[in-house]
Parts: sequence; C-alpha cells; structure tokens
Amino acid sequence: MSDRLFGLAVIVVALGYILSATQIQTSFLSDPVGPKTFPYLIGGTAIICALAIILKPDAEPDWPSLWTFGKIGLAVLVLVAYAYALKPFGFVVPTAVAAGLLSYQIHPAAKSASLTGIGLSVGLFVIFKYALGLGLFAFSRSWF
Repeated sequence: MSDRLFGLAVIVVALGYILSATQIQTSFLSDPVGPKTFPYLIGGTAIICALAIILKPDAEPDWPSLWTFGKIGLAVLVLVAYAYALKPFGFVVPTAVAAGLLSYQIHPAAKSASLTGIGLSVGLFVIFKYALGLGLFAFSRSWF
C-alpha cells in the first residue's frame, strides 16, 4: 500500500511539474527543441517510474518506530535552526552546535559529541574560507 501511495504522490508532483513547465516563456531566438522539452522529459520519466512502482509494488516494508521518526524530526529542526542562525551568529558557533547535536544523536556521548562539533566547525571554516576562498565570517560582525 505504501508503494502505491508514493507512486500516486509522484504522479501528482510530476503533473504539477509538467504544468509549471507549460508556463515557461519562449523567446524568438530559442533553439528548435525549446526550453520546455527538458522539463517535459523529466516529468514524463517520473510518471513512468511512478507507474512502475504502482503496478509492481514491493512487499510491505517494516517501518521504523515512532521514536526514530522523532529523532529524524529533531535533526530536521536542528538543521533548519542552523540555517537561520548562520547570518546572525557567523559560521563557527552555529556549526559547532548543530554538528555537536547531530553527533550526539548518532552516538550519545556528550564529550565526544562536543569535540566533534568544535572540530568540524573549525575544520570546515578553515577549508571553506582559506582553501575554497568563500566569504564566510567566523563570528558575527556585531560581536567585534
């Protein structure tokens, strides 16, 4: 049943994708294929795959416990909060907190999770800022 529901959801999304592709404006200097062809192909392929899932579903899966879904929801909340915290607090502090919390979810040991968060935060900052040349701020500019 779950495969069939998923296939139906994919068909609805693919039809919406194809419908939105019909709104693409074409200029008078477009190529013969046009800009709508690629979205049509992606949407059509998604519909074919969804029909295959509906017509030949797998056996009913063993779903994880409610506790596991709660942990996944907490991880999503941590990542959303992380995205909102980057601008006001800089890169290092939000990354350390988010990496530490996610590390704690994987292996609940406070000391190693804290060290993992701090190490990832500083290491990623050095890589992104100096090796890749991204314009990151370590801390909020208002702190200085």
